[in-house]
Amino acid sequence: MDDSQLLRYSRHIMLPEIGIEGQQRLLAAHALIIGAGGLGSPAAMFLASSGVGHITLCDDDDVDLTNLQRQIAHQTAGIGEAKVLSARETLAGINPEVKVTALKERADEARLAQLAATADVILDCSDNFATRYALNRVCHTLRKPLVSGAAIRFDGQVNLFDFRRDDTPCYNCLYPEQSEGEDVRCAVMGVFAPLVGIIGSMQAAEALKVLAGMDTLCGRMLLLNAARMEVRTVKLARDKLCPVCSN
Repeated sequence: MDDSQLLRYSRHIMLPEIGIEGQQRLLAAHALIIGAGGLGSPAAMFLASSGVGHITLCDDDDVDLTNLQRQIAHQTAGIGEAKVLSARETLAGINPEVKVTALKERADEARLAQLAATADVILDCSDNFATRYALNRVCHTLRKPLVSGAAIRFDGQVNLFDFRRDDTPCYNCLYPEQSEGEDVRCAVMGVFAPLVGIIGSMQAAEALKVLAGMDTLCGRMLLLNAARMEVRTVKLARDKLCPVCSN
């Protein structure tokens, strides 16, 4: 690190859990974020400000007026622009040293596997079950850590499935694919604006801890009710019959 980086990341370096070695790991790391909306916005912004060297954003959507209530990487002037391009501009303003790859596409499972193969950590900030299940399978196959977040109404949750470990449960253990109903979307159900900021920031925190070599949430699920501001964690166990991770 040069003098400018030592100054920029000095508050991280002062933390014994991170230090210079941990910050260097962040600078050398590549994070893949699927979704550049409510969760992806704060997640990407904190990863960029923390100095994660390469961030890939993948999203096929454009900025809409209804997004601006909660998707803080986007601004009014960006309405109609691709979310990944809008977010890339925001991240460049926060930390121009970070390389941001913006992919305007809806990635299928094969494409997700291609993208995840080069990443050190993957953040699922998507809003549909098909992508969540596909990412879960891909990350399990590639043994990549997956940080999953979800938020609707006033309720949010964060999970870390660290597939580098043999004992980690997976998303399918928690929500078996055949049992899921229709996607529950913000456009239909509504969402409390700060909730996605909190959950997305928690996803960033778990991703940074993975990259820095710290203890993580793996094996537990964090649940937040923002209306009552109640937080609890639930222990998770692998499903011995899970078709994804039991093999």
